[in-house]
Amino acid sequence: MHSPITLEALHILDAIDRRGSFAAAANELDRAPSSLSYQIQKLEQDLDITIFDRSGHKAVFTEAGKLILERGRTLLTATEKLVNDASVLANGWELDITIAFDGIVQVNHLFPLVEALGNVSSTRVRLQEEILAGCWETLEEGRADLLVCPKLDSLPLDVKSETIGHIDMIWVAATNHYVHRRVGEFNEQAREKYRVIAIADTAREQPAMSVNVLQRQPRLTVSNLAAKVDALVAGLGIGTLPLSAAKPLIEQGKLSQIDGTQLSKIEVIMAWKRNQIGEAKSWCIQYLKKHWQQNSG
Repeated sequence: MHSPITLEALHILDAIDRRGSFAAAANELDRAPSSLSYQIQKLEQDLDITIFDRSGHKAVFTEAGKLILERGRTLLTATEKLVNDASVLANGWELDITIAFDGIVQVNHLFPLVEALGNVSSTRVRLQEEILAGCWETLEEGRADLLVCPKLDSLPLDVKSETIGHIDMIWVAATNHYVHRRVGEFNEQAREKYRVIAIADTAREQPAMSVNVLQRQPRLTVSNLAAKVDALVAGLGIGTLPLSAAKPLIEQGKLSQIDGTQLSKIEVIMAWKRNQIGEAKSWCIQYLKKHWQQNSG
C-alpha cells in the first residue's frame, strides 16, 4: 500500500513543533503558510486522522498527531543517516559531522578546525554544546560523531579517546561576596554554607552528573557557562570557572579567587566510537591532535 505520508510532510510537522506556529515554520522552510496548511489538511484527509486540534486560539497537536510527529522524527533521522552513509560510500567524506563539546570548553577553540576542514571538503559541520553526562549520551546515541570534553575515570568499551589539552579551573565569587570574609580552611564543611552555581546536565536519559556540588549545599542551576558567569558576578553564589573565562573579570574587579583554593587542572579529551569512522571524522581527529589550542590561562 502506498503511504500518503511523505518526508516533506514529516519535515513540515517537525518545523511546526519546533517553531511553535505554522507561520514560523513556513518562514524556516521558505514556503507560504497557506501551502503548509494545505499540505497538512490534505494529509489529514488522506489518512482520515486529525493531526491538529484547531478548536482553540492556536492549532495544537492531537495525540495521533504527536505519534506521527515522534515516529516521523525517527524516520527523518534514519533518512539523514542513510544519505550520509551513501555519501561516505560514494565520496569517502561524510555529508555532515557533529562535534559535541562540553560547556566549559570555549567554542572558539573549534573555529580553526571548521575553517581548515572547509578547505579540504564540503562536509557540513555542527558544533553542539552539551553538559557533563549529556556529552556522553550524544555520543552513545549517535547524535554526535566526535566529542571534546573533560576526561572520565572510565570510558565505555566501544569508545576511543585521546588527550588533547587541559583547562585550568579556579574557585571564584563576586568580589563583595561574604565568602571572602570567612576565616579558616575552605574545606567541604565550609563550602556547604554557600550557595553553589551549577550548570544543568543536558542528559535526557542517562543519570545526571555533577561536579564540585555537595549533597546538602544550596544551589542555583543555570543552563550554560555564560549564565553561570552572570550569576557569579551578581553575587548569587560561589563556583568554579575556567581560568580563561574568570581572568578578565578578576582583572575588572568583578570576581575574586576564593582564599584557600588552588587552581585545578582538568584533562580535555576527544572521544569517538571505534567502529564508525569516515574521512571527515578521521581528518578532524588528526587535526585536533596537532592543533588544539589549549584552553588554559
